[in-house]
Amino acid sequence: MAGREFHLIYILPNLFTAASIFTAVVSIVSAINGNFEKSAWLIFLSLVFDGLDGRIARLTHTTSRFGIEFDSLADLVAFGVAPALLLYFYIGNEYGKLGVLVMALYIIFGAIRLARFNIMSPNTDPTVFIGVPIPSAAIFVSIWVLMFVQYESLHSFSAILLMATLLVSLLMVSNIRYPSFKKINLEKPALTKTLITLIVAASMIYLYPVEGFALIITLYVVWGVARAVRTMMMKRVGKAEA
Repeated sequence: MAGREFHLIYILPNLFTAASIFTAVVSIVSAINGNFEKSAWLIFLSLVFDGLDGRIARLTHTTSRFGIEFDSLADLVAFGVAPALLLYFYIGNEYGKLGVLVMALYIIFGAIRLARFNIMSPNTDPTVFIGVPIPSAAIFVSIWVLMFVQYESLHSFSAILLMATLLVSLLMVSNIRYPSFKKINLEKPALTKTLITLIVAASMIYLYPVEGFALIITLYVVWGVARAVRTMMMKRVGKAEA
């Protein structure tokens, strides 16, 4: 009986990983059928399941190599294939080979991003990601598709969304550092700022869910690029002064 209970606990986090894949498949089917809004929100639901599987594995002490590999493959489906197909069926197919290329590069670079993360994760700083995480890239694509669906006037700028997706694809395999939020500084000097930031973000999402998510994820993507440019300029100034 004890052995059976052990195996059931071992399976539990993998069930959430499977749920993430299943939700992504339903998202893909919804995109094919032209239900883009449902498809985008299902990718968000996949993100919830993806967040739960790792936490449950750590809480129940059932983390395993199989679970890590299964989670990585699930991420490729949920945050690589699903958002790429959502984008393609929404606007990408209007651009012929260019739309296919952007979709393919997003999936390929997403796979490279996951493979690199699996190799580097034991040796990297847990407070940062090297390159845009693939879940963040998926949310970026999905939420902007929702923005375009909600505001039909934006459709005339669909080429910009295609190019923005290509840029995010490149950022996934870049060396630009992004905060991971795995370890939040809860010391007194930073606690108040963190609390205020979270309250403001939650209020924005409550009032304007789509716009709020779009603003937050866009600022996250842009912040990494701006920080990298600032660091590079400071290094150049330091060399010039030296």
